[in-house]
Amino acid sequence: MRLLEEGFDTVSADGSPEMLAKAFANGYSYGGHILRVVNADWRWLNRDVHGTYDAIICLGNSFTHLFSEGDRRKALAEFYAMLNHDGVLIIDQRNYDALLDGNYGNTHTYYYCGEDVAAEPDHVDEGLARFVYRFPDQSKYYLNMFPLRKNYMRRLMREVGFQRIDTYGDFQETYKGGDPDFYIHIAEKSYLREGENSDHYSTAVHTAREYYNSSDADNFYYTIWGGTDIHVGLYQTPDEDIAAASRRTVEQMANKLDIDVNTKIIDIGAGYGGSARYLAETYGCHVTCLNLSEVENERNREMNAEAGLDHLIDVWDGSFENINANDAAFDVVWSQDAMLHSGDRARVLEEAVRVLRTGGEFIFTDPMAADGARKDDLQPILDRLHLDTMGTPGFYRKELGRLGLTEVEFDDNSPQLPAHYGRVLKELESRQSELEGKVSAEYQERMKNGLRNWVNGGNAGHLAWGIFVFRK
Repeated sequence: MRLLEEGFDTVSADGSPEMLAKAFANGYSYGGHILRVVNADWRWLNRDVHGTYDAIICLGNSFTHLFSEGDRRKALAEFYAMLNHDGVLIIDQRNYDALLDGNYGNTHTYYYCGEDVAAEPDHVDEGLARFVYRFPDQSKYYLNMFPLRKNYMRRLMREVGFQRIDTYGDFQETYKGGDPDFYIHIAEKSYLREGENSDHYSTAVHTAREYYNSSDADNFYYTIWGGTDIHVGLYQTPDEDIAAASRRTVEQMANKLDIDVNTKIIDIGAGYGGSARYLAETYGCHVTCLNLSEVENERNREMNAEAGLDHLIDVWDGSFENINANDAAFDVVWSQDAMLHSGDRARVLEEAVRVLRTGGEFIFTDPMAADGARKDDLQPILDRLHLDTMGTPGFYRKELGRLGLTEVEFDDNSPQLPAHYGRVLKELESRQSELEGKVSAEYQERMKNGLRNWVNGGNAGHLAWGIFVFRK
């Protein structure tokens, strides 16, 4: 009825004839609307509902009533088939991650059953969430649902064909503080052709792209951070040059691999391409740089040409959430301190594994939360990055294990994280006059506060960092 009032042409489908009869009666009594209702099973939706649509909306935590993996996939495939090109699927679900992880605390801000009805979990495990509903007349009812984890649901939608999926927490693009009550997934049916990446970045990647494309960020990283390697360094002394410590990280990572002239490497989140130039110059190998900042990429191309290495290095504008490369195209997937910027790290890992050949190695660093760190302890850093979570060593082990990779080693250098950010902070404070007219005072102050949060979090043991190596 609300959609009709807004001018949309709608069809209402449900598996219950009784509910459809009630819906039809409600429509007629509320404004004289004649609802088009269809009794249909989602798994055969195309059979019962004809035509294609610009949007399919599945609200009310309804999708959790499918308990079979096959049924979930079949229903999503039916939804996908019924959408027009550029159509959208909107599905909401309760935050079962919080429930399963013992962090459930429904704020009752967004509620479906009114003020007088209490809904509480009665039993929860990975295969069943049973809620009890208590009514003012003291009656109570039980409802069984499948506890969909957020990233699992996003993965299912990708696997049936949706290529861009944004997830909102209680209707917000970024959700800070406490966990949201509900997640709302918006999946677009569109085919991403080469060159179209920039129009299809996820919300988190858009945020990072806009940041790194800004003149403030570009000038800061190019001037203060060294302008070639913009990642965490390995320091031998507290006052060591940032560029030297950063290059040592690259060297140590490269020493863990068997690289020769025939090795094909992709660096996801390549920044200014310092690692690619080192690898190409040292080993004569071919390196592809994938990076979301067109500003950084242009500097990368210029420096490659100046070094005479542009014949060995390709620079692609794009997101590591959708890598425009064939399966098994690379011998090594390389990444340094970039994956934290994704709002869907599981997707990044899936893409990295997809483009990695069998026997190839995935080597990466990432500023992470320590296993067991509390979200409250991480909140200042999350707020600065406009993210709701950080990865952990346990997360990467679990997800890459799920994808079939074997851990080769984790060179834990967590103390280097606060050491590096402290070194950058000191450099920024000592060279402020050099940045005048290049980097705004507001940006510098925000950067100082952000660097202090990294230092404090690392020194308190809330953060982790090191070199991971996995083999496919």
